[in-house]
Amino acid sequence: QVQLVESGGGLVQAGGSLRVSCAASGRTFSIYAIGWFRQAPGKEREFVAWISRGGATTYYADSVKGRFTISRDNAKNTVALQMNSLKPEDTAVYYCSARQSALGVVTPQMYGYWGQGTQVTVSS
Repeated sequence: QVQLVESGGGLVQAGGSLRVSCAASGRTFSIYAIGWFRQAPGKEREFVAWISRGGATTYYADSVKGRFTISRDNAKNTVALQMNSLKPEDTAVYYCSARQSALGVVTPQMYGYWGQGTQVTVSS
């Protein structure tokens, strides 16, 4: 099992940057691919990015490609999502998730572990 805790959310102006992090407990963090999802009020949970368990492979939603970067440090059991050039439509609760597999997927139902989420608000 793995427990996930997100941090780093906040309020930022459009065009600004924010870094959200996900800290995982457990000694087997490196067996999990990690995904970031987000959910805005009244909307379904949306895929943002995933990173493979070794960190060599990443994949992004078209809406964030070129602006967001996912990375991980398996020695520290952490995953980060660096968000640049933020837009008001990026406003949402951001969740990290874990899937016991080499690669991530874009479907939230395929992830077995979730954090509690961190709020990101981008003002115009």
